[in-house]
Amino acid sequence: METLDQNTNDLLINDDGFLTDINAWDEKVAHELARHQGLDDLDSEQIEIIKTLRNHYLKYDSFPILASICKKVGSQTRDCVSRKFDNPMTAWKIAGLPKPPNVFFTSFDGKKYIPNPFY
Repeated sequence: METLDQNTNDLLINDDGFLTDINAWDEKVAHELARHQGLDDLDSEQIEIIKTLRNHYLKYDSFPILASICKKVGSQTRDCVSRKFDNPMTAWKIAGLPKPPNVFFTSFDGKKYIPNPFY
């Protein structure tokens, strides 16, 4: 467990980097989680993506098809999540969501991550 100091509130994240309390999330928390993930700042498209990921999870309790997230945020490409975050799991962590079971991404070059169905 690790604690991130977010002004007067402490955020607990587990050893894998996931926020332990989904209800502790807000946009300020997202920016702190982004810094913890190595991102300096989030742009408006990234914020829209993580909010859409959260809404999907809260409605369906599952990891979405990423192309559908891109469509919902009005992206012209099907890979907006990977393009804006490199690893889609980074976006998921910044969205303050729990570790999804049986969802894994693999990279062959350390830059582009693709779903790995063999885990």
